[in-house]
Amino acid sequence: MTENTFLLSGELIEGGHRLVQRVYYEDTDFSGLIYHARYLHFLERGRSDYLRCLGCEQSALLNADEEGLVFVVHRMEIDFKQPARMDDILTIQTVTEKAGGAKMVLNQEIRRGETLLIAAKVVIAVINKHGRPRRLPETIAEKFLGHPL
Repeated sequence: MTENTFLLSGELIEGGHRLVQRVYYEDTDFSGLIYHARYLHFLERGRSDYLRCLGCEQSALLNADEEGLVFVVHRMEIDFKQPARMDDILTIQTVTEKAGGAKMVLNQEIRRGETLLIAAKVVIAVINKHGRPRRLPETIAEKFLGHPL
């Protein structure tokens, strides 16, 4: 694998996950900068692929038992540091701060090289398929808190 070749779903790293994505024309506004709301898409891809790399497919979790297991964003704090532009290569990093009870807290960053563009703290509520809170199963919490590399 060359330095510029990355796995489609990213890779697990110490304490979290890393995903590399390119900024396309569809991500930008008339100024050529990435439209602010598009960062939410990149952050979501990072979280979804983190789950996937941990072996937690969201569709399988929904139907894993009678209750089902669903992750929904409860709160998100975002600091916009610098803009990205079309054709930039971005790295979305997701690190678990907390996983247990009926919530998870994930810290995410989007970088262009070493330059920090976005810092976000995301609180994820754990609910069942009927929209009621449920506890995160210990086996899943352990994956987020101490996955092997």
